[in-house]
Amino acid sequence: MCGIAGIVSRTGRVEPQVLERAAQRLGHRGPDGHGIFTEEGVGLAHTRLSIIDLGGGRQPLLEGGGRLALVANGEIYNFVELRQAMEAEGRAFATHSDCETILHGYALDPVDFVESLHGMFAFALYDRERGRVVIARDRLGIKPLYYAELPDRVVFASEIKALLPLLGRTPAIDPTAFAQFLQNQFSTGVETILQGVKRVLPGEIIQIDTGSLRLARRRYWTPLRVQTRNIGYAEAAEEFDALFHQVMREHIRSDVPYGLFLSGGLDSAILLGMLDRLCDGPIRSYSVGYRDVEMRDELSDAEWIAGRFRTEHTALRLDRDEVFGQLVRSVWATDDLMRDYACLPTAVLAQRAGAGLKVVFSGEGGDEVFAGYGRYRPNPGRFWKNLWSPGSEGFKTRPQLQPRWTRKLFGPALAEANRQFRAPVIAAWRETPRSWSYLQRAQYTDMVTALPDNLLVKADRMLMGFGVEGRVPFLDHRVVEFGLALPDRLKVDGRTGKHFLRRWAGRWLPPEHIHRKKRGFHVPVGEWLRGEFLDGLERRLVANPAVGAWFDVRALPAMFAAQRETGGAAREIYSLLQFALWHRLLLEQPDVQPSAAENPLEWIG
Repeated sequence: MCGIAGIVSRTGRVEPQVLERAAQRLGHRGPDGHGIFTEEGVGLAHTRLSIIDLGGGRQPLLEGGGRLALVANGEIYNFVELRQAMEAEGRAFATHSDCETILHGYALDPVDFVESLHGMFAFALYDRERGRVVIARDRLGIKPLYYAELPDRVVFASEIKALLPLLGRTPAIDPTAFAQFLQNQFSTGVETILQGVKRVLPGEIIQIDTGSLRLARRRYWTPLRVQTRNIGYAEAAEEFDALFHQVMREHIRSDVPYGLFLSGGLDSAILLGMLDRLCDGPIRSYSVGYRDVEMRDELSDAEWIAGRFRTEHTALRLDRDEVFGQLVRSVWATDDLMRDYACLPTAVLAQRAGAGLKVVFSGEGGDEVFAGYGRYRPNPGRFWKNLWSPGSEGFKTRPQLQPRWTRKLFGPALAEANRQFRAPVIAAWRETPRSWSYLQRAQYTDMVTALPDNLLVKADRMLMGFGVEGRVPFLDHRVVEFGLALPDRLKVDGRTGKHFLRRWAGRWLPPEHIHRKKRGFHVPVGEWLRGEFLDGLERRLVANPAVGAWFDVRALPAMFAAQRETGGAAREIYSLLQFALWHRLLLEQPDVQPSAAENPLEWIG
C-alpha cells in the first residue's frame, strides 16, 4: 500500500523537487521509503508501505531501461498466478513485488491487461515508445486517484493534498460538490470539492498522450454488466464456498502480520471465521465502544464473537475527549471533504492496530453486495417519497441537514447549488436497465456513489493516515459480481437483509450472532456536542472567515441554542466544524500534519 503522484508536461523537463513535495504529503501512505522517476516531460513519484517483497519491491518499477515505468498503490492479490503465466510467456521479473505483474501485463497486452488483475489498486504507467501515460483505478474504487488538466500539463496523485503542489495554485471550492457534502455526507462522481480537481472513476482507465495531453477515458468494468441469474440457494452456496475460499486465500498473501477490525455484525464475523480456518495461530482483532453515553454500541457483541474464536482481542472503550482528539487528524487524513462520524473511531482503531500491524481486514462492502441495508427492503412509503422527490423511485430522497436551518444558514452560492444535491443519485438510478428491480437499482446506485466516495474513503484514508493497509474481501470484484447476480429472493427475505449470506454463514457461525439486529457503526456525536465544548465552538465558528464566506453566521446562535435544548442540530454544527478544519488543513496550511491528539477548537480559532 502506497501513495503515487505524477506529472505529464508538454514544456519539457519535470523538476524533481516538485515531485518531492507531493511525495512528502503522501508520506503517511508510504512511510517505508520513496522513489522518483523523471524523463523528458514525465515525472512519477512513489511512497512505499512495504507489504510484499519487503527488501526488493521499491518503486518506480522499470522495464527495458526505462521504456516502461510504473508507480502503483495497492495489492494485486493474484500476483502468484499471474507471474507464473507471464514467465511462461517469456517475461523476466526483477523483483518479487505483486505490482510488477502490472508492468509485465501491460507489456504483453497494453489494451486489456488491467482486466486480469484481481485486487485493489491505483497506478500510473509510462510507455516511452507509445508516448503515453496510463492511469487506472480498481473496479470498486477501493484505492483513490485524483487528477487535473492544465494547459501545459496533466497531474495526478493519490490524495488531493499531494495534488496541490503539482497544480501550483489553490483551486476554488466547487459549490455543487460542497452542497452534496452538506446534504449527502459526501460529493461523488468525476468532480470534487475543488474546481478542476477530478476523480478517476472506479473501473476506469485513462490514457494521457504525452505530446498533445489529450485524455482518452475508458470504463473497463461496471456493475451494469452483471446479469441476474436464476439460481437456487444450494447451487449458489456451493459456488460461493469455492469462490470465497479462493478470494480469502489470495487476500491473506502478505509478508507482514495482519489483523481484523471486528464489529458486532455479520460481515466481520464471517471474515474472522474464514481467517480462523485459513491461518495458523490466533487472529489479532480490534473493536471499539464508548464510555458514559446513552447510545448502545456493539463492543459486547464483538467481544463475544472474539471469545468464541479465541482471538488476541483489543477492546477500546473511548470517551469524548479521546474521540474528538482524533478529529483534526481524521479531517486531514480524509483529505476529500466527507462527513462520516465513523471516521473518528476508525482512526483510533487504525492508530492502535498500526502500533503492531501493517495490514488489517475489514468488512466493508457486505451490505452493498448482499443487500444488508434497511433502505433496500420493501417500504410502502416509497410511493409518496417519489411523488415528492421524483427521479429514484423514493430511494434517498431526503437531505441530511434540516431545511429549517439550511434556509437560514446557506449563503447564495450554496442555496443555488442545493437545488441539485440529489443529482448523483438520480443520474445513477437512470443508468440502470428498466428491467431491473428496485433492489438491484438501489444496490447499483450505492455502489457507484456512497461506496467509493464515502465508505471507502473512510476505510482507505483513516487506515493510511497511520500507515496501515486495509483489505476488504467482500469488495473483490468476483464476490461483487456473485452477490449482485443473485435473485432478489436470495438477498432479502421479508424484513431480513443479507438472506443468502446469513444462511450460508449459519453453518459455522453461532445462530444468535447471525440473527442479531444490525445497528451500524454509530458514534454518539450528538451527545458529545454540549457544554463548554459547544460554547467554545459557537464563538469560533461565528468568527471563522471560511464559514462566513459560505454561510450566514447570523443563523448560528439559534442553531446552537436548539442543540443545547434538544440536541437537534448536531449534524449541522458538526458539518460547519468539519468544514472549518478542512479549509485550514487543506487550503490554508496544507503543509501542516496534525497529531492524533489535538484540540479541534484551537484549529478553527
